[in-house]
Formats: sequence, structure tokens, C-alpha cells
Amino acid sequence: MKVVVDYDSCAATGVCAQVCPDVFEVRSDGYLYVLIEEPPESMRKAVMEAAESCPTEAITVEG
Repeated sequence: MKVVVDYDSCAATGVCAQVCPDVFEVRSDGYLYVLIEEPPESMRKAVMEAAESCPTEAITVEG
């Protein structure tokens, strides 16, 4: 599984980071960072929930 973020669409609201803080982080500079681009399968549920929670639909999960 691979996490892909469309940074042009991302508003860095932090919803994804609240849902899945091991993978997503909004830092003090106001930008979203993906901490693990290819998270283990055991994290799929949380990653998918984070992607589905994104208000701008900027997160997609491949694989």
C-alpha cells in the first residue's frame, strides 16, 4: 500500500493526522507531511479512514 497526497488540493486541516498520527503529521509550518509513504498492511484501516476523512479528498491509497 502506498499513500499519495495531492499537495495542490491539501488544505492541511489535520483531520488525517488526528485519525492516523503514525502516518500523517501537520507541522508548525502549516504543511502536511507523510511520515510513512508505504505503511504496513496492519495500518490499512486507519490509513483508509484518514483518506476518507480528508475534506479536500487530497489523499489516495494505492495498492
